[in-house]
This record gives sequence, C-alpha cells and structure tokens, in this order.
Amino acid sequence: MKSILVIGIGRFGYHLIDQLNKAGDEILAVDLSEERLEPVMNMVTSSLIGDSTNEAFVKSLGVESFDVCFVAIGDRFQASLETTSLLKECGAKYVVARASRSVHEKFLLRNGADSVIFPERQLAEWSAIRYCSGRVVDYLEYPGDYSIFEVKVPKEWIGKSLVDLGIRNKLHLNILSIRRKGEPILEFPADLVFEEGDTVTVFGADKDLKKHLSINY
Repeated sequence: MKSILVIGIGRFGYHLIDQLNKAGDEILAVDLSEERLEPVMNMVTSSLIGDSTNEAFVKSLGVESFDVCFVAIGDRFQASLETTSLLKECGAKYVVARASRSVHEKFLLRNGADSVIFPERQLAEWSAIRYCSGRVVDYLEYPGDYSIFEVKVPKEWIGKSLVDLGIRNKLHLNILSIRRKGEPILEFPADLVFEEGDTVTVFGADKDLKKHLSINY
C-alpha cells in the first residue's frame, strides 16, 4: 500500500484515483472545486478543497509523507507548473506531472517534476499500435527503447520450440509468458512447441521486436 497525493480531479484525475483505489492505496485528493471532488469521495482516504499554487496550503498537506504526488491539472499549465515547483520545494519525494503538449515537458522537468506523462498522446499511441499492427494484443513501453508486447505467435514459429527458434541467442528476445487456450503458462521448458492460437508476452529492444515480429510502431 502506498500513500498518494492527487492534485487536479478532472477526467484523468478521476480515472487515476479509480485505479489507485482498486490497488488499495491511500489517496488524498485535492482540487479547487468541491464539485470535482464529489465523484471521488468514496474512492479516496481524504480530500481537500484548496489552491495548490498557494505555498502555505501546499506546506499544510505534508507532501513529504507521500510516496508519489500526481499533478493531474490538465487545463491550466501555469497552475500545473507552479504546483509542481511548490511540491518539490516542500519536500515531495516523487512528482509525476501531466502535460498536454510536448513543449510543456521541459518546463515541468526543470521545475521539479521527476516524470511527465501525456495521457491523451500515450493512449493514442497505444490505440494505434493495438488496433493497427495485426497480431498485437497489448503492449507496454519500457525505458531505453525497450518494450513488452503480447502478440499472437507468428506463423513461422508454429511447430517450433524456443530452442529451435533461438529466441534469446539469435532473435535477442525474451519470452515472459505464453497464453494457450486462454490460460497463462508462466513456467515452460525450452523445448515447448508453439501451437496455433498461442499468444506470447515478449520483452526486447524495439529494433529486434520490429524486425522479428513484424511490428510497425
């Protein structure tokens, strides 16, 4: 269980809190508007109405005690920037700031953000890859030009094993799991033979994933 501060309860903030609540985290929600806080009242540990650009208010939150502080303000960049800066000045351990435009990222990072996220852009990228890349079931970006993909097994893999294909030595890929007839296989021998209908979760460098899985992204 983690202690999370979420500032800015718009659509992104709402869905973020929903997922954090399902994970069992302790959440403090903050917004200028009581109306925006109402929909999340049953999902958070506590909530406060206040101005996150006010230094005295931010200090009163005890931000140093939270594992992660999310600045989910999406429609007021200046307020997002000031809030991010104040959180760090007041001792926040880790600040994740939302951005709607690429140009905002460098300013947020310079003003204390440890990480910047682009919800709309990242969802658009996921959707394009998920629905327009043929075999892709799901995927996750990984730092440093690496990714994790769940894909339908390529036709040329069917009837062959990990050893036959040289998954690690030749293709430079790592199979994390196999799903067969809807059931996950997390532990498998190197001589397990792929069958039609299998899906595999694969980790590797983007260049190798594109080359050997014929994924365009």
